[in-house]
Amino acid sequence: MTTGSVLVAGTTSDAGKSVLTAGICRWLARQGVRVAPFKAQNMSNNSVVAPDGAEIGRAQAMQAAACGLPAEAAMNPVLLKPGSDLTSQVVLLGRAVGDTAAGEYWGAGAGRERLLSAVLGAYDDLRSRFDVVICEGAGSPAEINLRRGDLVNMGLARARNLPVLVVGDIDRGGVFAALFGTLALLEPADQALISGFVINKFRGDQSLLAPGLADLTRRTGRPVLGVVPYLARTWIDAEDAVATEDGYGPDDLGHDGAPLRVAVIRLPRISNFTDVDALALEPGVSVRFVSTAAALGAADLVIVPGTRATVADLAWLRARRLDEVLARRAADGLPVVGICGGYQMLGTVIHDQVESRSGTVPGLGLLPVATRFAPVKTLRRPAGYAGQAQVAGYEIHHGTVDVRAGLPWFTSAPGGKGTALDGCKSGAVAGTLWHGIFDNDDFRRSFLAETARLAGSDFAPVPGTCFAAARQAQFDALADAIAGSLDTAALLQLIERGPGHGLPILRAGR
Repeated sequence: MTTGSVLVAGTTSDAGKSVLTAGICRWLARQGVRVAPFKAQNMSNNSVVAPDGAEIGRAQAMQAAACGLPAEAAMNPVLLKPGSDLTSQVVLLGRAVGDTAAGEYWGAGAGRERLLSAVLGAYDDLRSRFDVVICEGAGSPAEINLRRGDLVNMGLARARNLPVLVVGDIDRGGVFAALFGTLALLEPADQALISGFVINKFRGDQSLLAPGLADLTRRTGRPVLGVVPYLARTWIDAEDAVATEDGYGPDDLGHDGAPLRVAVIRLPRISNFTDVDALALEPGVSVRFVSTAAALGAADLVIVPGTRATVADLAWLRARRLDEVLARRAADGLPVVGICGGYQMLGTVIHDQVESRSGTVPGLGLLPVATRFAPVKTLRRPAGYAGQAQVAGYEIHHGTVDVRAGLPWFTSAPGGKGTALDGCKSGAVAGTLWHGIFDNDDFRRSFLAETARLAGSDFAPVPGTCFAAARQAQFDALADAIAGSLDTAALLQLIERGPGHGLPILRAGR
């Protein structure tokens, strides 16, 4: 039986650590191994409420699903949610414990020791319950300015003697320098744990890469465990908002008519942008993240997404005069949807002495709701109905919303009956605090049909798209890529035996 652990680190953010970790998890799970994911510290505004009520990074929830497990707090014990360039909210073992400035967080002291204790306790807990724990690093292990306080890359690896695989993104260029330089910048005790490399996102003739792979191994004494091809259709649960900068979702719309155009406002502190993953998967729906008035005006549907800085992002939206576009759309009966922070923006007023401490701020006035921020964050996994369709989602917010008119979006019984649970609809404008609503297949299709009607589009949803099944198929595709491109025997040996002995130490690391 395979037992042990490995840390998947990367030369940069978005090198593919999250996706490769998910692929390794799925590949092991298909071998009958009881495997769990772990990320000691995550910096992301893309989070989810796990079944145990904890808030963790959505990437770790995705990796848990790849393992066939429910997500839990131990899989991501420390989550940092940036509210500005200098401050982040600290979520410890699934609960917000306060805000911290960057300099304070990365310094030493009792607070740092508390975090390290929580991280190691969570890791040890998972190792006691599972055969294998696949750990994911953050950013790069060679961020030498942060090494002293590190607890997610080499700090974790040193504390638990973990072998480390370093992943490099060849699609961005400079991958050999990035892999070599990452190793060379580390101090000798850290270098001793770097046990191999993986090259990710390769396109082209791999034989042309062979001389470079051999030379990298000669120079470093570490093997390249494999070259993973560029997986163009991988779209699951991105961790970093950088994923929203290009086209989003599958390339092939699989639909004969004109697409239904969905524009998602790319707020500076956007959160839970994966709320629209299921829309992007739907044949004939084109999802783009935009920040200009022209792009909003050309869309059939505009979504104002969640944010970790509601008041600041509302000011940004106004500065770009996007508020005027939203007001015109509402007046013309064209669909606008707000989710969580975006919903709060669409209301008449926001009272905030918690997140921004700005006091009373006027909203966009497109929905008859008022928001007041509460000190304690709401974390829930609600369920109800929208019309005849069942809807389940999750809530992560400080802002509580008072609905003063309009119709509720979600109720406790079908057909708009029973208790009003959440949301507000007024004309073509709607909002909700619930994330993940579009993951519900029947609701998504009925929503898209109504959206097309309001937008004057002849788009019609294609029956049969199942978001949950599509996610599972993605996990299997990742596992197939791992099996087909990595030296899995060498990977298993690392997991079981730990770091190699007598690995060369590069001079630059001294």
